[in-house]
Amino acid sequence: MEFRPCIDIHNGKVKQIVGGSLTDAAAKENFVADKDAAHFALLYKEMGIKGGHVILLNARGTQEYEATKAQAISALNAYPGGLQVGGGIAPDNAAEFIDAGASQVIVTSYVFRDGKTDMERLYAMRDAVGSEHLVLDLSCRKKDDGAYYIVTDRWQKFTDQKLSVELLKQLEEYCTEYLIHAVDVEGRQSGIEEDVARLLGEYDGIPVTYAGGVHSLDDIDTLRELGRGRINVTVGSALDIFGGSIALKDVMERIG
Repeated sequence: MEFRPCIDIHNGKVKQIVGGSLTDAAAKENFVADKDAAHFALLYKEMGIKGGHVILLNARGTQEYEATKAQAISALNAYPGGLQVGGGIAPDNAAEFIDAGASQVIVTSYVFRDGKTDMERLYAMRDAVGSEHLVLDLSCRKKDDGAYYIVTDRWQKFTDQKLSVELLKQLEEYCTEYLIHAVDVEGRQSGIEEDVARLLGEYDGIPVTYAGGVHSLDDIDTLRELGRGRINVTVGSALDIFGGSIALKDVMERIG
């Protein structure tokens, strides 16, 4: 298990939000930073923490997206090779973020559309940056049938693609890592989605990072146990640097 930090950006500000609340118009905010994205990138760089993700939460093509993109680029410039980036990524703009310093680009909505995995688009992303520079975001929400399905468009639109070990095995040749937000608990500090963690623990392939609901050091221990030590973890709203009660240094010590 490794710690993977985050820098979530919305309307040009570093924020922590309640995941399921994000729409075109607004989002329910847990925390708004008075420091810019580059500050947090430099903090992670100084601590030697790699593999974190910068997420642009505004829709591409909006005025707000441009301010958010500028912040993301500044973070990538501050920590070249140390951060991944996602949000509105497609073959036509992926290289810009790689050139700015991103180690990988993260993709969801471009690849998962019309309710299914669009393999032609997946091939296009792989060809644009190479599988070694591609992370697939398989963030999910639970449906009434009890299964978890990949969600797109800032986590508002369900696909028909069920999260499963079989899917992880099927897609692993096209990317270098998976990022999976358990959206129903994202930003709520209510505890992890144990069923998601248990499912991910059954997969033994490329690295997987889990995000969502961590609000205590005990949650990290539970994730380690359910994930059989195979899952990396992101902590957002619960961290002291984002207004929470858990010290970043304590997280690093607990993960070891």
